[in-house]
Amino acid sequence: MLTIVILIIFFALVFDFLNGFHDAANSIATIVSTRVLTPLQAVCWAAFFNFIAAFTFGVGCGDHRLARGSFVPRGEPRGDPGGLIGAIAWNIITWYLGLPTSSSHALIGGFAGAALTKAGF
Repeated sequence: MLTIVILIIFFALVFDFLNGFHDAANSIATIVSTRVLTPLQAVCWAAFFNFIAAFTFGVGCGDHRLARGSFVPRGEPRGDPGGLIGAIAWNIITWYLGLPTSSSHALIGGFAGAALTKAGF
């Protein structure tokens, strides 16, 4: 069980890193392309407000409400590794192809896919 917890933490940190570089371009593209701020100023601006927003609005995106149900035995991981791996793969693929997608939506889609794989329709 400890190994699974360590893997989940590892995949969560990888997803968090990918979320940062994947969504940063989406959030600062307009302000940089219009030359309102330099790229460095825009990244610092986005980092500051993302940090503040976590404490102001909370971080309830991946709170597992989607994957809770009677099909998940107590004490068993709820598809977290599968959901995180799916979101990580989607972020890397869309980043490589240059598609502006949301990492939060990828995370929820990964958890939904893991829940459907576990329980079926």
